[in-house]
Amino acid sequence: MAVNQLESNLEAITRTIAHLKQTGCTDEKKLNELREERDKILSDLKIL
Repeated sequence: MAVNQLESNLEAITRTIAHLKQTGCTDEKKLNELREERDKILSDLKIL
């Protein structure tokens, strides 16, 4: 996957997590899945 696509996905996931937390989402399973995906992308980009 292209770096730009990974960066776009990373931004979208980060914004989604922030939005869910801001609106009071209590579904920890969904938040954890999003965090894991975010960490995977960071790893792919060699940032984490």
